[in-house]
Amino acid sequence: MTSLPFFTSRRERRLWLWTLLVVAAIYSTLGVVRPLAGILREQGLLGGLFMLGMLLVGAAIFTQGLKTRPRGAEIYVALGVAAVYLLLLTRIATPEERTHLIEYGVVAVFIYEALTERANHGRRVPMPALLAIVAASLIGLVDESIQAFLPTRAYDVRDVLFNVLAALMAVAASAALAWARRWRTRRQQG
Repeated sequence: MTSLPFFTSRRERRLWLWTLLVVAAIYSTLGVVRPLAGILREQGLLGGLFMLGMLLVGAAIFTQGLKTRPRGAEIYVALGVAAVYLLLLTRIATPEERTHLIEYGVVAVFIYEALTERANHGRRVPMPALLAIVAASLIGLVDESIQAFLPTRAYDVRDVLFNVLAALMAVAASAALAWARRWRTRRQQG
């Protein structure tokens, strides 16, 4: 009997590797983030650095979008997603809370894309979107649970909820953009 390789493609392996790297980065900063944020806040740099980070994320998304040459529905969906994120980011009080949307959104999208890639290569993956949201949320729950044992951090149920919200929003946005791409492709073929 021939055993199947664990990963179905190079892309899936890369996506899981990126997921692991992002999670490792999140967990590795647990002990230093609060003191560092305090120093940056005292210097008046925290908000500006957060905005710089958001601009870099936006630039990366924009340049990636140019590779696929979005049109019609894809552009409208992307603008809608951007509007929702901007609205939410302006309503969240502190940069520390805003980072949850980025951190766990990125984790959720990497997981979702890896699971989708796996399913596209014939492996059984029931409800990749739901699995990605649950997996990213559990990673966030572990993050918060670790913080309960750190002297400079604390377990916060609101942060757990932010992590779930971040995962839900990111996967929904990714799924909506994929739907718009498929819809455009079907219209071009039909």
